[in-house]
Amino acid sequence: MLPVLLLAAVTAGPSNVELRHRGLDYGYNLDYTEALALFQQAIAADATDATAHRLSAAALWMMVLFQQGNVTAEDYLGQAHEKVARTPAPPEIVAAFNAHIDRAIELAEQRVRANPGDADAHFQLGAASGIRASFIGTVEGRVLGALGPGRRAYKEQARCLELDPRRKDAGLIVGLYRYGVSQLSAPARLLAHIAGFAGGRAEGLHLVEEAAAYPSDIQTNALFSLIIIYNREGRHADALRVIRQLQTKYPRNRLLALEAGSTALRAGRPADALQAIDDGLVSAVHDSRPRAYGEEARWQYYRGAALRALGRDREAADELNRVLAVEARQWVHGRAHLELGRIAVRQKQPGVAVRELRAAQRDCRADRDPDCAVETKKLLGSLGGDQ
Repeated sequence: MLPVLLLAAVTAGPSNVELRHRGLDYGYNLDYTEALALFQQAIAADATDATAHRLSAAALWMMVLFQQGNVTAEDYLGQAHEKVARTPAPPEIVAAFNAHIDRAIELAEQRVRANPGDADAHFQLGAASGIRASFIGTVEGRVLGALGPGRRAYKEQARCLELDPRRKDAGLIVGLYRYGVSQLSAPARLLAHIAGFAGGRAEGLHLVEEAAAYPSDIQTNALFSLIIIYNREGRHADALRVIRQLQTKYPRNRLLALEAGSTALRAGRPADALQAIDDGLVSAVHDSRPRAYGEEARWQYYRGAALRALGRDREAADELNRVLAVEARQWVHGRAHLELGRIAVRQKQPGVAVRELRAAQRDCRADRDPDCAVETKKLLGSLGGDQ
């Protein structure tokens, strides 16, 4: 009997958990097709696995964000709006996403009904509801439409923490909503409380940090969330520390170099930003995988902005004009015009500056980039060209 058992151990395929872990590694390295294939294998190994269905939906969500060009913290640092224009996601991806997330929620609901005291069942239901809310808010651009599943995600994850305080992964969604509510205006916070969301900036951040330190299938998601929060808080050194941690873990994710460059720029460290971008471009040249929408313009914009901050105006203008010659998100074009306007101001070319700044104002307002619009208005005012 012993040789037979040993043979079975040798020939057994990878476990469901191993398949999910490998899928996550592929997904965070931008290999979405490979990630989805592994998650499908995990589902085939256990058709009742809510986690594999949730991770499949999450991979499809990330694939759409990649295709839409939402690839750095910059895309998530603006103000929330009731409705945001988005390029429609491919119908087949939306259908696949809905099928997986519906099944993940269905399986989790079955577990909760069978055992209301099962902390992991509540976690699975909350995590799947959170993915649905994120898809509605970021891909469909319907912030209000995400409130229902968001409220359920918050409630279920809070219940998981009540049942098992050791489940720090459940703190990610609770922490993100607490932090998010704390950033709202007073009237909006009141409405959020009525809707069932509690606020608390410090507590929310602490919960996200604990989730980022807790080994789980959402740990990397928590780390990416910290990059956004730390940038919003002005804690750029902490954001860069997290980026370096992720670069070590996911060396094939070239967009992390882009993230490092943009964060260094916000920190007022243009030399470091330029180094990060140039290092990333070296890797990108040898990367034959698909590019995100507008990715080429992103590399050129951040490189041009770093060069402008370093006083290398001619090189900067060359990079920024290349941005305007390729397809990109409208706010990226707007910021390229803003940088060109700044160069013209420094070069004492007021006519050119006003033209570039008005173009920046147009593009930034159209793509809901308030920071760019405010800075543009201020510069136009100093030139007597405010609109």
